[in-house]
Amino acid sequence: MSFPRYPEYKDSGVEWLGEVPAAWNVKRLRFAAQLNPSKSEVAGESRDTEVSFLPMEAVGDDGTLNLERSRPIAAVESGYTYFREGDVTVAKITPCFENGKGAVMRGLLGGFGFGTTELTVARPREGQTSSEYLHWMFSSSPFRALGEASMYGAGGQKRVPDDFFRDFAIAFPPPAEQTAIAAFLDRETAKIDALVAEQETLIALLKEKRQAVISHAVTKGLNPDAPMKPSGIEWLGDVPAHWRLTPLKYLTAFRSGGTPSKANESFWDGDIPWASAKDMKLEVLDDTEDHITDAAVQSGGADLLPIGSVLVVVRGMILARIFPVTVTSSAIAINQDLKALLPGKTLGPDFLAWYLRGTAAESLTRLDEAGHGTKALRMDAWSSLTVAVPPLKEQLDVVRFIESETKRLDVLNSEAEHAITLLKERRSALISAAVTGQIDVRGLVPAEAA
Repeated sequence: MSFPRYPEYKDSGVEWLGEVPAAWNVKRLRFAAQLNPSKSEVAGESRDTEVSFLPMEAVGDDGTLNLERSRPIAAVESGYTYFREGDVTVAKITPCFENGKGAVMRGLLGGFGFGTTELTVARPREGQTSSEYLHWMFSSSPFRALGEASMYGAGGQKRVPDDFFRDFAIAFPPPAEQTAIAAFLDRETAKIDALVAEQETLIALLKEKRQAVISHAVTKGLNPDAPMKPSGIEWLGDVPAHWRLTPLKYLTAFRSGGTPSKANESFWDGDIPWASAKDMKLEVLDDTEDHITDAAVQSGGADLLPIGSVLVVVRGMILARIFPVTVTSSAIAINQDLKALLPGKTLGPDFLAWYLRGTAAESLTRLDEAGHGTKALRMDAWSSLTVAVPPLKEQLDVVRFIESETKRLDVLNSEAEHAITLLKERRSALISAAVTGQIDVRGLVPAEAA
């Protein structure tokens, strides 16, 4: 849907802003809002009075607030940022600023609140602007981009300076028009957010379907009429009667990883892929972020694994995913966070990898119940995981089926993710166009909102 433009524009005098509607007034933010108002406003309140307390995690990227926390004024009046009902907050530290953290302060306990010092507070000046309009202006991509460019500091401690907020210049429409723009954006972004939510629900369902397809194929087979037998394992249930139930340790050899000396430069930046948990992002590993030399292998700091090895993350931050990867490139080495499974003649590596993907959640749950936690996977216990092994030809059929079905589901998932990207881009463009006067929404909202 296209939107009308204003009948008349003028030069704003602000380089990034360009032309603005003729009736809009260009001013710096400090003339439209009071920044970081003084907490002396609560000096007359009892020190025992409970007020809302907002750490950074209580401020959403979508303008929402978690108001479950409260503290007495005495506990927060020193060392925290003050705000009251109707104020607008914006996170000033990276990456919270770039992510859009900020909100209109509504529903505060007693009408007051304190929170993280990484918030900048803007209080609308009467007759100049409103809380809702300010929030939409702060949510616009030009404001975010210019604020990000003004940041100072290093690394994760970069902040938007107070001077940027005070001196930020933009054109403000008349108050009634601000109300109309805010109402329009409330309505239109709600529609877009609902569409995004639908796509996110679809993605969740596709992921569940994908996992179900894998799990069913590797434990039940492809023939719905095949005779079944009990596996004797609660989570595995019945399996095809002609499949062999065998502990994993009798089907594969296990190899551990290692790390060559970091101090020896001759061991690094070679031609041999060296895998670690950070490389476990895809289902087939063709290359790695780090590489080592033949000298590192000869030193005993790492062992080469053959093509067809199946890699499993056994410790670290992504352990809970237990992500098997079939190596398809040349021989590879791994670090100590991984284990390699080398299947024997009766078990194909691709079937093993899919089997582990389809049953990893169950095997990990069993280990958790045994009290071993998830910081390091006990290979002695995990290697006893029972595998229902079909004949080799049937393994190939199962693998081909899973690859076909997961490819189809992955295409649908990618389409949903692309739709979300386009919707979010439209949302951002709509906000920016409305608050910079590039579209005229006055006739697109009820008269009482205009």
